[in-house]
Amino acid sequence: MEDRNFDAKLAEVLDNVEGLDPENRARIEHFARQTSARHEKVRNTLSELQESLDHLRLSVKYLVFDLEATRRENQYLRRLIEAHGGYGDDAQAG
Repeated sequence: MEDRNFDAKLAEVLDNVEGLDPENRARIEHFARQTSARHEKVRNTLSELQESLDHLRLSVKYLVFDLEATRRENQYLRRLIEAHGGYGDDAQAG
């Protein structure tokens, strides 16, 4: 539910409790305040989660970029080694 809809529905509930006896009205108003506070907490938690996901996505992009660069460097170095007669041929035979 969007924040505007939530706030509107909560205000509607509070408007409808005007005719109740004071005890029930106080209980419903208390629950409405708790609900509003929980909604705000959920909203903040969701915002923090979104920020964490954005950071994670960016970190993964950097890691993929780094991995691709490392693979290109590895291929380049292998070609260089192969062009210069291989490496460790004596060690592999022994």
